[in-house]
Amino acid sequence: MRVAFDAQPTVGSATGIGEYARELEHALRELPGIEVVPLSAPGLDPWRFDRRAYWDQVLLPLAAARSHATILHCTSGTMPAFSKVPIVLTLHDAAWLRVQGHTRFYARAYFGALMKRLAERAREIITVSAFSAREILALHPGLDERRVHVIPLGVADEFARLQLVSGDEATILVVGTVEARKNLEVVIRALPSLPGVRAISVGPSTPYRDRCAEIARELGVEDRLEFRGYVGRSALLELYATSTVLAMPSRYEGFGLPLAQACCAGLPAIAARGSSLDEIAGESVPRIDADDVSAWSEALARVFADPERARRAAAVERAAAIERFSWSRAASATAEIYRIAST
Repeated sequence: MRVAFDAQPTVGSATGIGEYARELEHALRELPGIEVVPLSAPGLDPWRFDRRAYWDQVLLPLAAARSHATILHCTSGTMPAFSKVPIVLTLHDAAWLRVQGHTRFYARAYFGALMKRLAERAREIITVSAFSAREILALHPGLDERRVHVIPLGVADEFARLQLVSGDEATILVVGTVEARKNLEVVIRALPSLPGVRAISVGPSTPYRDRCAEIARELGVEDRLEFRGYVGRSALLELYATSTVLAMPSRYEGFGLPLAQACCAGLPAIAARGSSLDEIAGESVPRIDADDVSAWSEALARVFADPERARRAAAVERAAAIERFSWSRAASATAEIYRIAST
């Protein structure tokens, strides 16, 4: 079977969806009977709205048609309105319909309202957590639940092989786009109660970053908050290896890849309660109400009081996490969806 595979999310600053596309493509290539034809336009920035829409609606369906593929896999939650090739769509979450009301109207119209209508045309829909499946079905009441398939993401092997080293024992790592739903501010608000502790934020910025910087200045902790922006794989692995704890205080997640990466790396983590994070977190990961600053302060303080104990608890669950978050397993399950869609 020949599969036209939307690899455009891997262009430029590939975040979680880019990681999904890159790692899944590689894993699919290892399977017999699947020929993957990656489609991308390296000169087109997927972070620019006009470029993204042009890719989705013009270049992608043309490239898919020319590829003579059996299936077009749209990997980033968007799909063309017209395609000669049957579509398998990955919808990672329902964030554009649930929590992105603060964004520009044209982005909400395209990623939210339009894609809500187009998604129902896909032959099959893949999503990444049971939480996201429930959200999708709630927002698409006419959609047959048998067309929605949950396939959790994998985690790259580098995290499974990572050796943790003693850093400064005073670093909170927060990974993800700096946007309101990721809720970096709760970590910033906890810093005054954690003397000597710093927070490192890794991920592309949005205007929410300015709000976070303002909060840090108001609290007098601006010297203990560092925005690294988007970093490459080697720098990211180094941060996972040397940080004391990963914090994931998101109010809304479709999966929560940084949390899964921490579990596979054996890095202690703390996560917000709710959305998909309850599915991803291991038993050693405390779950806390996203906006409860006091509870976040206390949970973080417990880690810094005895980092070695926290690492031992995370290490106990590491092998199970590596087995659970397997790209090989995800690829095999995805190939089965291609077969269903092609019949």
